[in-house]
Amino acid sequence: MGLKATARKNAIHAMLIYAVGCNGCDIEVLNALLSPRYDLEQYRVLLTWNPREADVLIVTGCVPWQMAEPLKKLYEMVPEPKAVVAVGSCAINGNVFKNMVGEIGINEEIAGPVENIIPVDVKVPGCAPRPEDIIAGAVKGVPKLMEAP
Repeated sequence: MGLKATARKNAIHAMLIYAVGCNGCDIEVLNALLSPRYDLEQYRVLLTWNPREADVLIVTGCVPWQMAEPLKKLYEMVPEPKAVVAVGSCAINGNVFKNMVGEIGINEEIAGPVENIIPVDVKVPGCAPRPEDIIAGAVKGVPKLMEAP
């Protein structure tokens, strides 16, 4: 087993992707991942900004057209097996941005919820969801990560 495979088996690397929104979900994700109260690093859940290291993509906010293609590319960069967690009402169904979702060329700003752009494995509802809910949602994606590559 190579170094990369060993590292992936011994820790879960989560990458946070900000789409568009009020940043309330982003703050709650960072609280869940980095704060001393929850301290997920003690369980070897680490935050990364490199998609090639990531096991889990955590996406917050509704996806604008300008972010749709970069989000697809980031998703493709993440090695298999991977999981995607959509956090917050905007990421799941558009929430307050629903009326802005449209087709390309219709002058609408939002491409839609995350699942319109990339496959979503786990949805964590709320505006903004509590850190406990985010952690529970991320844990639901772990069985997919344990699949053989």
